[in-house]
Amino acid sequence: MSRQHSLRDYSGCCSGILLGAVLCVFTTQVAWSHYPYIDCEKAVDEVICQVGFSDGTDAVGAEVVMFSYDEEPLARATADDFSRATFTWQDQPFYIQFDAGHEDPAEYDYAEL
Repeated sequence: MSRQHSLRDYSGCCSGILLGAVLCVFTTQVAWSHYPYIDCEKAVDEVICQVGFSDGTDAVGAEVVMFSYDEEPLARATADDFSRATFTWQDQPFYIQFDAGHEDPAEYDYAEL
């Protein structure tokens, strides 16, 4: 005896697959989040850092902090209209951090300059 299946018999299955596909698309967006970046260069007695996000978005107005290796803040700067933060060169080891509130802040060590 064969049974004919109607679309109604598969509607629960298909709606579940559709819902799963939609959820997959939206939940993987988190994995596609744009992470912060920082790139610095030494210019005479200053350090100039470009900050932003991996999608090319600028971080105008963002706070950027220079820390000693003891994690003490040495200086703070606000990214300008070109998304640059400028610091005075320090005569001690330091790193510069752009924390955009994501899981991992972007950091640049003075040894890379």
